[in-house]
Amino acid sequence: MKKYLLLAVALVLVGAILVGCASEPTSVLDKIQKAGKVSVGTSADYPPYEYLDDAGNKTGFDIELMAEIARRMGVELEWVDMPFDSLVAAVAGGKLDMSISCFNYDEERDKIVDFSEAYYTTEDAFVVSSAFAGTITAPEDAANYKVGVQSGTVQDGWLTDNLVATGLLPEANLSRYERVDQAALDLANGRIEVLMGDYVPIQALVAQNPDLRVVYNGVLSTGPINIVLPDGDTALKAEVDRIIKELQAEGFIDQLAVKYFSE
Repeated sequence: MKKYLLLAVALVLVGAILVGCASEPTSVLDKIQKAGKVSVGTSADYPPYEYLDDAGNKTGFDIELMAEIARRMGVELEWVDMPFDSLVAAVAGGKLDMSISCFNYDEERDKIVDFSEAYYTTEDAFVVSSAFAGTITAPEDAANYKVGVQSGTVQDGWLTDNLVATGLLPEANLSRYERVDQAALDLANGRIEVLMGDYVPIQALVAQNPDLRVVYNGVLSTGPINIVLPDGDTALKAEVDRIIKELQAEGFIDQLAVKYFSE
């Protein structure tokens, strides 16, 4: 009798363990669906992709795109605003479900996170103040000046690999900023001479600051932009990619581009 009782207890415990395991999320997508919300990181300092409006609300191309993706996933969107160079690590460490902040694919990033299908394509640009008396006809010409860039961006990587590492640009002449608006302020005040960034946000800066002008634009470090996803989570990637393709086919993303990028 005691043996049967012990066997029954053991079966109950095994059953409880199996039920517990079965209820554990098998992917980040499963976790999102069970919680009914998705945690998304951004750096809201990069108009027109992501920024704060006059009322302090997040808005922009990426913000509206992510809101529609969350809506089609059937979950609540929870924004987390943090410095750009912290976003990839936050997704890799499980602190965020995903991040959207004008991210380009990067081999170093790809070692710890995955990327969605591209949802838009961008270019790079160099911007200077009206007082700038130099000449930039090729990207490498920027090495002759004091350059600013947002830390952790692909532009930061391009400047580091192509100008600093090659000895063209002294390390002391490259200033890295947590936020692009800080770099723009230093550019206007003459603390740096050239600012490198994504072409669309640079155009927005110029529109807001008549004393700034673009002296070069082209594809150097940029190109297709993607959403950063947890590494190896095929279920979440498949769902996000499905929605992106759906939005592209419907013309939703083109409409957002017209809304935010038309001059």
